[in-house]
Amino acid sequence: MSKLTKAKDFKKSKSGTYLSIATTAFGAIGVAKRLRKARAENDTLVLVDATVAAVAVVTGLAVLYRELKRLGDDDVLLG
Repeated sequence: MSKLTKAKDFKKSKSGTYLSIATTAFGAIGVAKRLRKARAENDTLVLVDATVAAVAVVTGLAVLYRELKRLGDDDVLLG
């Protein structure tokens, strides 16, 4: 398998999934800041928007975790 093929399959690998999880978790920091700011300013609309974004982050992490479990020991980059 060529290195280019391995690079294309990175997103489907354990390493790529871990990177996606880290990126999504990093996005959660921004959502948490928006939640705090909305609470401090009593801005209901921003609070609802940040809450929906937080639910999306949690759902994204759950999907990525499921994909990680599905990959199991079949890591594309190790072979």
